[in-house]
Formats: sequence, C-alpha cells, structure tokens
Amino acid sequence: MWGRDPRTLLLRALLLDWLGQLLILALLMAIPVALAVPIGGSQLEGQGAWLAFCCLLYPLLGWLFGSYTVLRWRQLALPVLLQRLLLTSVVTLMVVAIARWLINPGEEVWLVYRRVQFLWLGLLLVWSLLVRVGLRRGVLLPDAPRLLLLAGEDEQAAMLQSWRRVPQRERLEPVTVEQLQRALSDRACPLLVVLAPGLERDPRWASLQETLETQDPRQVRLLSPLSLFEQQQERLPPAFLPEGGLSYDDLPWAAAFSVQAQLKRVADLLVAGGLLLLSAPFVGLAAALIWLEDRGPVLYVQQRSGWLGRPFRVVKLRTMHVQPADAPALWTQPGDQRITRVGLWLRRLRLDELPQLLNVLSGEMSLIGPRPERPELEQELERHIPHYRKRHWMRPGLSGWAQVCAPYASSIDDSDLKLSYDLYYLRHFSTWLDLVILFRTIKTVLKAGGR
Repeated sequence: MWGRDPRTLLLRALLLDWLGQLLILALLMAIPVALAVPIGGSQLEGQGAWLAFCCLLYPLLGWLFGSYTVLRWRQLALPVLLQRLLLTSVVTLMVVAIARWLINPGEEVWLVYRRVQFLWLGLLLVWSLLVRVGLRRGVLLPDAPRLLLLAGEDEQAAMLQSWRRVPQRERLEPVTVEQLQRALSDRACPLLVVLAPGLERDPRWASLQETLETQDPRQVRLLSPLSLFEQQQERLPPAFLPEGGLSYDDLPWAAAFSVQAQLKRVADLLVAGGLLLLSAPFVGLAAALIWLEDRGPVLYVQQRSGWLGRPFRVVKLRTMHVQPADAPALWTQPGDQRITRVGLWLRRLRLDELPQLLNVLSGEMSLIGPRPERPELEQELERHIPHYRKRHWMRPGLSGWAQVCAPYASSIDDSDLKLSYDLYYLRHFSTWLDLVILFRTIKTVLKAGGR
C-alpha cells in the first residue's frame, strides 16, 4: 500500500513497455497469417539479436528523453508527455534505420523493415501513453496515502518549508487535533500521519493517542518528521536530525569487514582505470581547446576537504578564466562570467571532472560519494548547518546522491539541501544505490545537464 516511490513507478512502466512491445510484435506476426496482409513475417528464427536490440533501445531512449521522469511530476502534462514519447519513437526509428544500413542484414530479417518499425513504434507510442496515464491515475498501483501533519505552529512552518523545497507529487496537509480525529473516523483512503515532537504537552494528546493506537496499521501509519523525509523524499534534513540521530556505528560500512565497502573500492579501481583509458582522447581534445581559447593553463589544482576533513588536492580541467592568487572563494552562480566558452560545455558534459579519476585511483576520492568542498567555504557552512562534518565520514566522490537529486549549490540554503541528500546516502549506502547514482550521472552527461 505504501510502495509508490519513483523507482517503483519507473520499474512498472518499464515492464509494461516491454510487455507492450511483445504484444504488438505478436500482433504483427499474426496479421499476415490471419488476414494475408504482407506486413513482415510470422517467424523470429535468426532475428533474436535484432529483437533484443529493438526491445532494449526503446526504453533506453525513453529513459534518456524523460518519458519515465514525467511519472514523478506533480502534474502530468499531456503535451509534454506526448512530445517525449514522440521524440523517443522517432529517434528509435532513426537508430534502427542507421543500424540496418551499417549492418545490412539479409531480406529474411523482417523486424527492421520500415513498415514493421512504423507500425510497431506507432502502436507502442499509444501503448506507452496509456501506461503512463494509467499509472498516474492509480491503475495497477495501490491507493496513495493522504499525508497529514500534526505539529505546533513553529514546527509546522519549518516542516512545510522544507517539504516544499523538493518537487513532490503528494501534498503534506497540516491539520489540527480535531481535524485529524475526523479524518481517522471518516477515512476514505490510507493515511500517513506525521506527528511532531512535543505533542505530549497538548492536553488533548492522551485521547488522540488512544485513538491512534486502535487504528489498523495497514490503513494508518504514524511517522516522525525525519522518517517522512527519509521515506518520501529520500533525504535527511539536518534541522530535523537529533544530535544522536546518526552515528558512525550506524553506517553500513562501519563493520570491521564490509563486503559492500570492499566491492566499492574494487569498483573504484577498475572503473576509474577503464575510464581514464577511454576518456584520454577526449581529455586531450578538451585540453587543446582550453589552451587555444586564452593560452592559459589547462589544469586547475585546488585544495578540498576529504576523508574526516583532511585536505587533499583535486585536479580538474580549467573551466574559468585565470583568477588572481588572492581571489576569495566564491560559489559558482548561474551565468557566472568567470566561466569560459569552452569551460561552459566541459561543465555541462562533466568532462572537467575526468582528471579526478587520478584522485580515485590514489584512494583520496571514490566514484560515488559526497562532493568535496573547499575548506574555506566549509568553515562558514559548519557554523550555519548542523551535522555538516558528518559528510566527511566517507570518501568524497566524483558524483553523489546530492549531485543527481539537488540543483547546483550556490548558497548556504542550497548546501543545506545537498547535505540532506548526503546524510541519506551515508545511512543508506549500498551497491544498488551506487548503481542508481551512476546511471543518473550518465543520463546527466548524455543530456549535457551539468553546470
């Protein structure tokens, strides 16, 4: 009943898209037999590789162009959804046509016939549209719970402000004790009730507690404010995290021998080494473009805070004009005039980060983890944001949960938001979560969505 997280929606949409592809393929194979209409063929012998290619290509491009992302939006804009599905279908058709031209299969490979692809993708576009509209309207999904917040005025204002910082489909409704009691007695859908600390001082708490304890836990679930953000937004706002709410011993890799921690280090070495070899030509081309633009240095070396706050030096491709040695540390702002023309594209494609693979090989960084910050900026952040230093309990990373979930940090408030994702990553670190971050980072690179 409570499993409506974004990845569940994406997985169900993906499986339904595959089901639709197979059903449409079966229909295309049945038409020549039943109606004697020469569309394609009725046998798949010798076409397994093309079938796998077509079935994987469509969802891959749909993921890249955002046809699954719309399931997370507060409102499902049909024109945007249609645009993304149409773009996915057209590009799929183009890629299949290019692959057919390059490989030039025999005439018996009817799957790549133009008429077959037009029919297949046209029907698939309609199927995918119905799938996404159906999922958003609750088809094949449990009823979404109604989120109710019972808190004092100050706590309520802080919670609502933090909740609205992240685009969310579900609305968090503040209620009074009387309104909550009415909702419990006239329940039309599952309820998720968020109870703020300090309610024990309310004289009506005793009767409300008795009412809550008699509710069916399958229909009414009680959460703390921190648990709400953890489950619904996959982050831990530092303002709601008590002093002992996250200790090092609670972290997944704190054990003397953590298999996942060992796998993470092995993956760092293998992937970083492979990426260095594969990206060498691109780094060389980027270095030449940087030098040609202003004849300045190609690399940029900067001190950052690493494991337990220990300083280390990161190496990046330079994306800004050369600054004076005594220039103050400043956050990068949208449209920052310090960024060069070449640097703008390097940052969008995240190519400027590639030299940091050397830091990964040396053990100073990991592929996935909290992004390292400059020590001079961290001194200010530590004064304003509680629990900030806990992000140093793990090696910093090239990418991280905060980087794929939150916008670029250009202020203390932005850093507070990013820390909430870093703290979530600390508590929920796993190989699976690292893979999710890796694929979302690849998507950002392919769409040139970096900053």
